[in-house]
Amino acid sequence: MLINGFNAVQEALDAGTTIEKIYIEKGAFSEKLRKISAIAKERKIRIFYLEKEELEAMAKMKVQKVLAEITDYKYFTLDEILAQNEKPHLILLLDGVQDPHNLGAIIRVADCAGATGVVIPRHRSVTVNDTVIKTSAGATAHVKIAKVTNINDTIRELQDRFITVFATDMEGDLIYDANLDGDVAIVIGGEGLGVKALTKKLADGVISLPQLGKINSLNASVAAGIVLYEAVRQRI
Repeated sequence: MLINGFNAVQEALDAGTTIEKIYIEKGAFSEKLRKISAIAKERKIRIFYLEKEELEAMAKMKVQKVLAEITDYKYFTLDEILAQNEKPHLILLLDGVQDPHNLGAIIRVADCAGATGVVIPRHRSVTVNDTVIKTSAGATAHVKIAKVTNINDTIRELQDRFITVFATDMEGDLIYDANLDGDVAIVIGGEGLGVKALTKKLADGVISLPQLGKINSLNASVAAGIVLYEAVRQRI
């Protein structure tokens, strides 16, 4: 898997991700590149210097001066996410998010908000790929992401562990009336379809964000950010 850009590569280095090779644009100089090169040489990671066109042909996209070839993303288990117990859990369950840019942005805000982890379904969902890693600005190196067979079964398991599950939907109760201060999991729906009906029925509550304009829905990553930071506000 290739990751693209200063932040993503630096975060992978900082997190101890297994990096096979690093590719740097010929003639490119910056303090960020110097730091990346120094760490790579210290860890005996091979560095290759290529023309800009070669980098972009390899990545099949515009390249921010540097690429890194890493091992495929290693997912965590739900148990590994729940093993973090130094503070109340704040978990995101993604019900069919298929846009890698949305997933990357959600992982980025999950890291900023101090979420315990992100859970995605094995089927009908985007996986963690190079676009997700790039969009997350390297947050995939810090946020535990689990891939599960069935989101609804995961909801039941979380409830068995006394974690309150809220689904998000425009017909739900106002989020500001919900208690997000304890062990909580929040379900964010996919693009277009939102949270499935059975999933909403299984949840302990359904919450919504106020919609004051002409459009009746928010982008999944924007909604996730607002919901997470309402939980942060309540906890602070």
